[in-house]
Amino acid sequence: MPKSKARKKAVYTPPQRSQQVKVSPRWLAPTMVVAWIIGILWIAIYYVAPQAPFFSDLQNWNLLIGFVFIIFGVVLSTRWR
Repeated sequence: MPKSKARKKAVYTPPQRSQQVKVSPRWLAPTMVVAWIIGILWIAIYYVAPQAPFFSDLQNWNLLIGFVFIIFGVVLSTRWR
């Protein structure tokens, strides 16, 4: 039986990475949660009391404003470590 050939290339070793753990800024999590809460409350108030003084002026734009707050919270959540 023929003898197997020796490996000519060195075995791959991945480069060393720094062992530092990335940490989120302290303001990120509270801002994220507050944005979600404001968005949900904005939409809920619009549906519960559509004749409220400020909400009646905006009409269906209230939905957009609420969803913008919610989406802003989701975007912030992608940066949370």
